[in-house]
This record gives sequence, C-alpha cells and structure tokens, in this order.
Amino acid sequence: MTSIDRREADVADTRLWHPFSDMSAVRHSEFVLTRGEGVWIYDEEDRRYLDATASLWYANVGHGRREIADAIVEQLGRLEAYSAFGDFTTPPAQELAARVARLAPVDDARVFFTTGGGEALDSAAKIARRYWSAKGQPERVHLIGRTGGYHGTNGYGTAIGGIEGNRAGWGPLMSQVSSVQWDSLAALEQEILQVGPERVAAVFAEPVIGAGGVLPPPAGYLEGVQAICNEHGILFVADEVICAFGRVGHWFASERFGLSPDMITFAKGVTSGYLPLGGVVASGRVAEPFWDEAGNTLRHGATYAAHATCCAAGSANLDLLEQDGLVSRALELEGPLLEALKPLAAHPLVHEARGGVGLLAALEFTPEANAAGAPGAVFAAARERGVIVRALGQGIAVSPPLTIEQEQIELLATTVGESLDAVAAASVR
Repeated sequence: MTSIDRREADVADTRLWHPFSDMSAVRHSEFVLTRGEGVWIYDEEDRRYLDATASLWYANVGHGRREIADAIVEQLGRLEAYSAFGDFTTPPAQELAARVARLAPVDDARVFFTTGGGEALDSAAKIARRYWSAKGQPERVHLIGRTGGYHGTNGYGTAIGGIEGNRAGWGPLMSQVSSVQWDSLAALEQEILQVGPERVAAVFAEPVIGAGGVLPPPAGYLEGVQAICNEHGILFVADEVICAFGRVGHWFASERFGLSPDMITFAKGVTSGYLPLGGVVASGRVAEPFWDEAGNTLRHGATYAAHATCCAAGSANLDLLEQDGLVSRALELEGPLLEALKPLAAHPLVHEARGGVGLLAALEFTPEANAAGAPGAVFAAARERGVIVRALGQGIAVSPPLTIEQEQIELLATTVGESLDAVAAASVR
C-alpha cells in the first residue's frame, strides 16, 4: 500500500471508536448527523428523520433549544467550570442542587453530582457500602439488582446490571453482587434471607426497566420492594437515569409510585443531553454520617463533578420542562403511544407490545425473529424510511422527546409497521 493509499484509507476508516458498536461494520459506514430541530434530526445530506428515541432516551425537551444554548454560552463567558472539591462551589451548582433536592421525593435530600448515569450508579453503590461502614456495619456490602436491569457500564453498574450480554467477556466482575427476577418480590425476599439481611447494603431498581426491554413494574411491585428494604433495614436505590425529569410523567418516577427511596440516581433528562451531567439524590439518613461527623470524608468524586456550565444547562432545561408543561406530557401521551403500537402486536414478527407507563414503549419480537436478526433489520428499515428507533436484544424500543405530537406518533407507528413488513418479506425470499 502506497502512502497515498494509506491516506485515502484513513479518510474512509473512522478514528472514532463507537460505544456498543461492531466496529468492523461501523468503521467505513458512519451515520453522520449535523443538526436537530424539535423531534427531528438531519444527516450530512440534510435528510430528515423523526427521532423516536430522543437520542439515547434523553432529549426530553427536543433538539435545538436556544434557551439552553444561550444559558451555556452565558455561563462559559462568566466561569466555565471549577472543581467542587473541598469547600469550592459555583452558583449554578448550588442552584441546581437545591432545585433537584426540592423536586425529589427523598427525605431531607442532598445532591451529589456526577458526569453521567453510569458514574451516578457507581457513586450510589459506593455511597451505600461506605454508609454502612460509617455506621459500624462494614459487613453490609452485598448489592442486589434485577434481571433485565441496566445500570450503566462502569464497574459496579456492570456487575449489578441484569443484561447478560453486558456482563460477559470481562472476566471476574465486582463480588458480593447478585440479581433476582425483575418482577418477583418473593425472589427478592428469598435472596435477602439467603445472603443474610445483615450483609445486604442496597437493592437497585429502575422504576421502568429501559434497555432491558421497557418493562413497566407490576402493580404494587415497587412499593413491595421498598417495604422489604425497610423491613430489613436495607437501602433502596431507584435508578432513574431514564425515568426522571418527565419521562414517566413526573419529575421523578418514584413520585408516581409513591416511593421515598434512600437514593435516586439521575442523568439524561436533567440536561436533555445538552451537556453531560448526572448525580445521586441521597436522603438525610444516608448523608448523616458524612455531614454530621467531623473527619468522615467520602473519598469519591470526579474532576468535573458539579461542573458550572453543565449545571447551568441543567437549570435552563428544567425551566423549559416546567414552562412548557412537559413534565406531565408523558401522562397525556403514554396511552396514545401504546395504542398506536398495539396493532403491531398481531404482526408475525412480533410477540408483544409494551408500554403505557411513561413516554416509552417497546415491541418484543418472537424468538424466531430475534434469532434471525429482526431487531437490527427493523431498525435499519425504519431509518431508511426516516424514523429512528432503538434495537434491543429482543425487539425495538421508542422513547421520543416529550415535545412529540399525535400525528408524529402516528407516523412512527406507521413507519414501524412498514418496516416490519419489509423485513418479513425479505426473510421469505
């Protein structure tokens, strides 16, 4: 290969290593997006697509909101960022922490900022273990998750998560961690008793499981999880990285289910993705040994925790969610979204349509369709037709911006139906 050939190959072969991607397929065929407006995104040839996934579950207020961009620019011109270690802070960090604490259904809330959801989950796991150590019970280190649960890809989150494909191939993961059937209170109780309540630090649960297939909780299940945790003195952590800030029709999904967790993890919708930000809302109970006992430092945190400009973006985003009435919009549209997709449950490739709890839904495919690669094929067919959906392990999911309109929901359902037909037709040729 000549030097010219190498340069041409470099142009065609991306230098970007994409997350969760088969780079052998992606390296020469990236899908390049250049702008967004509301529920629409545009590629480098200016073709328009309905963003039926709000990117990665997070563009709650839609794309291209000048209000957030202006808040970012203003803060960058004043003070872009500064470390929050020790006693340092900035007004945007103080203001957003106070606002999130007021909104969260957590007793005497305190807010620990991170740079994203995976980091928020790992922070909550470490805080849980460190809390029990500070309370004189260092043996309480066991963490319990659920099958189908997704808690990011950092160390603790990978171990706690219940999607087997995400756990495979890494070698030994974090110890003192287990997973129980996602919808069984009896399984949770049994696991706690088998491990020993005196050894369990925390239970982690997404109010609505997202990446694991959009699984709304059975009636009374989450309330039962909290009751079991309370009975055994175990910390209850609600992972609301997807569910918070309007996705389930409330500021926090825990509010919808009458929960008062010991900790809530959040990210995504707090800035609608305009800048990276996440965090942990911790109860006064969890904060007490660190806030009230001198010298009991939590030796944990990221360089960019409480980043001033990210926090300014968060406050501007929360302003839009409030001013535009978007927090309750999921309650208005969750029924229409599911009803639009329900007829597709009769399609030969589809086993079940799920949703109805928040503005997110899924089609689970039949085992035969999944084995034949239907999730990826339907995703590709829908994108060719101008709609972006998410391929999951056993089907596809949708979670559009909260600004979506009824006619756009109908377009989404129609396009997915056409895509199913196209994939089915191709499979019998």
